[in-house]
Amino acid sequence: MRIIGTLVIIWLIVGVFAAFQRGYFGGSPDSCTEAGTVAITIAAGPLNYMGANPKLSCEVPQPSN
Repeated sequence: MRIIGTLVIIWLIVGVFAAFQRGYFGGSPDSCTEAGTVAITIAAGPLNYMGANPKLSCEVPQPSN
């Protein structure tokens, strides 16, 4: 279990580094789309360096008139 935990931590650190290189930590996210893209980039970890470029889009429901 200790090895699996260590691998997960390393995976997430690589993901944070990839998000940092893409400039996602330049300011606070303005929408759920930006926050989701940062989160999915971190979760993708080393896959970012194998060509994955995860993007997320959110559609927020609009209030009725």
